[in-house]
Order: sequence, then C-alpha cells, then structure tokens
Amino acid sequence: MTELLERPVGTARRTCVFTGIGVTAPNGLGTAAWWAATLAGRSGIAPVTRFDATGYPSRLAGEVPGFDPAEHIPSRLLPQTDHMTRLALAAAQEAIADAGVTPGDLPEFSAGVVTASSAGGFAFGQRELEALWSKGGQHVSAYQSFAWFYAVNSGQISIRHGMRGPSGVLVSEQAGGLDALAQARRQLRKGSALIVSGGVDGAICPWGWTAMLSGGRLSPVNEPDRAYLPFDADARGHVPGEGGALLILEDAAAAEERGARVYGRLAGYAATFDPAPGTGREPALRKAIELALADAGVTPEAVDVVFADAAGVPELDRAEADAITAVFGAEAVPVTAPKTMTGRLSAGGASLDVAAALLSVRDGIIPPTVNVRGRGEGIRLDLVTGARSAPVRTALVVARGQGGFNSAAVVTHA
Repeated sequence: MTELLERPVGTARRTCVFTGIGVTAPNGLGTAAWWAATLAGRSGIAPVTRFDATGYPSRLAGEVPGFDPAEHIPSRLLPQTDHMTRLALAAAQEAIADAGVTPGDLPEFSAGVVTASSAGGFAFGQRELEALWSKGGQHVSAYQSFAWFYAVNSGQISIRHGMRGPSGVLVSEQAGGLDALAQARRQLRKGSALIVSGGVDGAICPWGWTAMLSGGRLSPVNEPDRAYLPFDADARGHVPGEGGALLILEDAAAAEERGARVYGRLAGYAATFDPAPGTGREPALRKAIELALADAGVTPEAVDVVFADAAGVPELDRAEADAITAVFGAEAVPVTAPKTMTGRLSAGGASLDVAAALLSVRDGIIPPTVNVRGRGEGIRLDLVTGARSAPVRTALVVARGQGGFNSAAVVTHA
C-alpha cells in the first residue's frame, strides 16, 4: 500500500483558506440555487436529455439545468470550448467574483489554476468524432482528445483571468477533486497567493455512457428516486452526473491583508492507494482518513460530519462504512451524501462536497442524503436523511476513485 501524506520540504506550513465558491450542479446552477435545493432535498436526477439514451440499460443522469453558455462566457470563446469547459468557466467566474478578487491585479505568477478531470474528455472526444463523421475532419485519437480537454479546461480559466502562475490537472477519477485542492495547497505553501482549484466534470454523451456502462457500476434502475441509494439495502449502483465546484484557495495572510471573507480552512489531507486485488490486504480508505485527521491535528471526536464517497455499490458501501466505523465508532458521527441529489460527478464530485462542507460550517446545517430508507447489512452509520441543524466546525470529506484511489480532506472553520 502506498501512503501519500503531504510533508512540505523547506517550506512553512502556511494556513490555506477558502475565499470563493463557484458551482454548476444538476440541482442548481450557481452556489445559492444549488445550496437551497440541496438543503430542501431537491434532486436533479432525471432521464437523460443530452442524447437519446432510450436504447441503454441505464437512462438517468444529473444534468446541469438552464445553462446558457452565452450568459456566462464571452462569445469569442464559444467556438473554442466544449460543454464541460464552458461549465468550468462559469464556475470559475462565480468563484472569483465571490472571492472579490481580480487575479490579474495580483503580482505576476502568484495566481494559478489546479483542477481535476477524468471524464470530460469523453464529451470533448464525442464532439471531435461528430465533426469527423459529419465533415470529414482530421482524425483525432482518444488519447489526443483527453489530453486536449485537460489542457483546454484549466488553460481557458488561466487565460481568461490573467493567471500566469502554477497550473496543473489531477486525474484520479472521483478522488481528483480533493487531490487538486491538495496540490493547490502545496503551491500556496511554495509562495503562490491564490489558486483556483477543484473540478467540473462529466461524460453525458454516447461515448462516455458506453465507457461508464462497461465499468459495471451504473444503476440499472430507471426510477429517479430509487436509482441511486448508497448504504441502502436496495443499492444497485450509482447515477452519473455532470458539474462540480471550483474554489478559491488563498494564503491566509494574503486573504487577511486584502480583507477577504473566509469560508473555512483546508486543515488536512491525505491519500492512499488500495492494494492489488487478490493480495488479501485491507483496503486503504481507513488509513487515508486517519492520515488526514493527523495532518489536520484533530481527533475523531472533533469531527462534526463526514461527507461520504457513497458509491452506491453494496460491497463498496460496506467497505466505506467499515472504514468510517473503525475510525469514529458505530453511529458516532453524522454521515451524509448530498450527491444522491446530483449523481456522481467524476472529478467534480469531491470538490462539490467540499463546497457543501464549507457552507455547512457557515450555516450550521448538515445537508441530507435523499431517498435512502433502510440500511444495508452491516451498515452502522448515523446517516443524515433530512437536513439537520447542528454546529459544524470540522468536516471530513471522503472520496474514492475507481481503480484504487482514496482521498480524505479535513475542512474547518476559519
């Protein structure tokens, strides 16, 4: 098992805080709309409209509603961007405005972009394939499609906002949103002042749909309120979605100097990788949680809520529940999975959970896990199924990526 715990070399452990949030989610476009819908338990999961999915066994998705790219990005960028990049640009614009900062006014090379992606290349490649078929365009390989998408996504944000500092893209599926934030924290500790980070992702297109079906984790249930039921006795898989959150991370001293409003602090992070199948060794999620808590300098008793990965696959749910129970005790900490209202957003899911954690800290309320009625065998979690008012000063966000990735992040009050 490989364990990755951030240990800066030759740099002070500078405090890194969140000062801006931008959201494009299936149950709300924009942070305010998404958060209101989330607290109300309103789901954005519905039959796919982005393409004709009637011939597929899984036909539900979380699609961002009412998104008109012309309202969010300059017209000159429309021909150069695909749907996912446009959603990312909209989220970045909102986050930057929310932070009350103009990155181009900061010292040169002090502001950058570090994002996560894993599925958006499918939509980008789908567009290229359609151009090839309809116009006899130049052949584009799958590898080129993904590479171009990752570069375009973060690069367009950098160019639009005059951010010439550190840049990068993390690819670790659903865990990527946390891994990107950790990389942003590393850059801040190296001297950067501000990083736009998180993930906006999705693959709601025929090519992406076929790839996700081949993974064997999509729910075959096509009733929106019964399709995605993590930790439930009736769990049969997950529903995919598109969107996510981009966040502004700043050095705390720089944020204080400019009088920024602070949502909270990225206090701890760790990542592990599961051992190879058949080795008989334990999954590594518990270790990621323990290392993240140690990095934050907090005990399990200090955690007020856990935002779960919530795979919706019985054996994976059981493994996550076992890890949480091993660290905190049976039903000892509230656990929630608001992604039951959006579907799993690939690399965008974990950063959206971080946004929810920050707003939980701000508002003193834990968002619900919707539609779950009963626990699966051996699941001993205090699952929050209705919005719960409670003081939240420390939140743990857990994410797992298909293939063995585990990440955990601790978010605290400022």
